[in-house]
Amino acid sequence: MFDIVSCPIDTGKVIKQVEHRNAGAIVTFIGTVREMTQDKKTLYLEYEAYEPMARGMLTNIGKEIEKKWPDTVTAIAHRIGHLEVGDIAVVIAVSSPHRSDAYEANRYAIERIKTLVPIWKKEHWEDGDMWIGNQEGTISYTDHQ
Repeated sequence: MFDIVSCPIDTGKVIKQVEHRNAGAIVTFIGTVREMTQDKKTLYLEYEAYEPMARGMLTNIGKEIEKKWPDTVTAIAHRIGHLEVGDIAVVIAVSSPHRSDAYEANRYAIERIKTLVPIWKKEHWEDGDMWIGNQEGTISYTDHQ
């Protein structure tokens, strides 16, 4: 239910993992590669992860969600490797008997991923590139102008 993958994410498979008879709502977040980052045109992204730790932290986020919002079920898949504009980078699905819990838990999941999970992306632009760490305080620059 919590995975780091190097191939395209099957959104339907992630959603299937949270379906159950008491799910009154399933909220899905699909993060995609955008073309524009502020005023820079993105050519492509590269994601890297410390995979064993990243999987463990995704699992922990799922446990946090279950504790904060009982009766929720969460599944998360994050892609690594080379991603083109429009590709899916992350899918989060949360089911719950009630929609408000599913919405809140889903937003909580993406915010926790961005601050805790050892996944980094390198944005490649027409005029350079930059590594961005998803954990607070881990940003490095390698501009090729």
